[in-house]
Amino acid sequence: MKYLFWLLVVFVAIWAFKRSRAGKAPPPSSKAPSSPSEMITCAHCGIHLPAEEAVSGQNGVYCSTEHRSAAHDRNPV
Repeated sequence: MKYLFWLLVVFVAIWAFKRSRAGKAPPPSSKAPSSPSEMITCAHCGIHLPAEEAVSGQNGVYCSTEHRSAAHDRNPV
């Protein structure tokens, strides 16, 4: 009987704790949601990447300078 009492006390404490936390709103996130960026395809390997991370060449855009060099392309003038 003594153990049943303590088990009941633990369950009531857990229930009260969960109930008190459920009413609180989560803290606002510090960074604002950004708009989706335009995705482009690497002319050498075909991988999709954000346009702001792309490396441009005379014949297209690439995911890295290594792929621009492998495609025998140069920097745009």
